[in-house]
Amino acid sequence: MKFKTLGNTGTLIPEIGLGTWNYKGGVDPLRRGIELGATLIDTAEGYYTEDVVGEAVKGIRDQVFIATKVSGRHLDHDGVMRAAEASLIQLETNYIDLYQIHWPNPRFPIKGTMRAMEKLVDDGVIKYIGVSNFTLEEIEEAQAYMKHHSIVSNQVLYNLNSREIEHDLLPYCQKHQITIMAYTPLDNGNLTTRSSLFKRNKLKVLEQIASETNKTPAQVALNWCISRPYVIAIPKSDSVKRTTENCGASGWKLSPEQIDRLDGAFS
Repeated sequence: MKFKTLGNTGTLIPEIGLGTWNYKGGVDPLRRGIELGATLIDTAEGYYTEDVVGEAVKGIRDQVFIATKVSGRHLDHDGVMRAAEASLIQLETNYIDLYQIHWPNPRFPIKGTMRAMEKLVDDGVIKYIGVSNFTLEEIEEAQAYMKHHSIVSNQVLYNLNSREIEHDLLPYCQKHQITIMAYTPLDNGNLTTRSSLFKRNKLKVLEQIASETNKTPAQVALNWCISRPYVIAIPKSDSVKRTTENCGASGWKLSPEQIDRLDGAFS
């Protein structure tokens, strides 16, 4: 497993992590991922998987980077503080490595939300502050209300079929050293399933490159994601076998020519 720096923190995180949205795999796939170097596990209070993550990291907490999220429904100052405390209990830990705002909610003034996030850092409850599903403008506004800390990550949809962030958000985050955590990096399986003639033409290129690299199409699609600076991917799998496959997307590189072919086919 290769590692990348989280934002501007100097902290190294694996370029392939473990997602847990709609996760039903229990402890074993998570443990296997950790063994293979995928030591970042992403969860959220709204996923209802913090408890299984806590179970998976028992006895090895210091080896794992836990990222969780406060719901967009709890973004008032006191709501953030209560949500963080509840997550600590579910995770059975005394600190959270990365605490993220799950989605922006205009019902709550972002100033109060970010002040609460900073207090959690200052109190030692969390190490780093992240966001999720934030636009460029929303990141700028949130950061403007922070006095002592930086937003180090933005978790967003990104895969070969969903590349909207390349227009402005990805360049901005790369320029300002904000890590993109790509969720649904395999497009819910659509990147490995020949479900339509339109997709088949794209998948033909993906399969050709998989053959050239002696990798699976899923591994190629994930490697394409993490070939971008400041991008890591957090695929979800309920099985040990698929988790092992996903982790095999790291440790090697697509050639510039292969990346260009994928960019062109999935443009």
